[in-house]
Amino acid sequence: MTKRPPLSQKMNWLSIAQPIWVALRHFWQSITRTPKPEISIQSHNYFEQQNGIVTLTYPKEKLKIPDNGRYQLHNEIDDCIVCDKCAEICPVNCIDIESIRAVALVGTASDGTPIRLYASKFDIDMSQCCYCGLCTTVCPTECLTMSAEYDISTFGLGEHILHFSNMSAQDAALRRNEWAAHQASKARPKD
Repeated sequence: MTKRPPLSQKMNWLSIAQPIWVALRHFWQSITRTPKPEISIQSHNYFEQQNGIVTLTYPKEKLKIPDNGRYQLHNEIDDCIVCDKCAEICPVNCIDIESIRAVALVGTASDGTPIRLYASKFDIDMSQCCYCGLCTTVCPTECLTMSAEYDISTFGLGEHILHFSNMSAQDAALRRNEWAAHQASKARPKD
């Protein structure tokens, strides 16, 4: 009487043979099948295709992204009133703001809000950002928004720090000195 192999050995051969059969079937179909015409990402039925779409040629073709997507942050520094609300609400503290008080009114934002502070530093570290969008919702002038730029791959983490301030170190020192002189003139007793 011959012994039958245990069921586990049968299953091992089956588990090896089945993927090989699937690979050979796909290989045979790829040889005998006529190539399909290339379908552009802009075509209206691109996502309805069943076979033949493997990947996009990325730099040339990009997927359409939704308008309300959460991608890279962008700040219109000319409209920023440096209120610091975005930095306060950020759960991961990726927004770093330094402000300098102005002696007089600096200007107005596009919505008419008066700007009374200079932004000597406005940096956002996108490598720490969790893309929650809280900073964009609390911005009173709506100058901080999520842009449509989703490919932010770089070679170093330092390149993920976005600098939005357009003030040089010399300008910042000058503005600080102006504010200190203004405070000193207010502190002097009047005769």
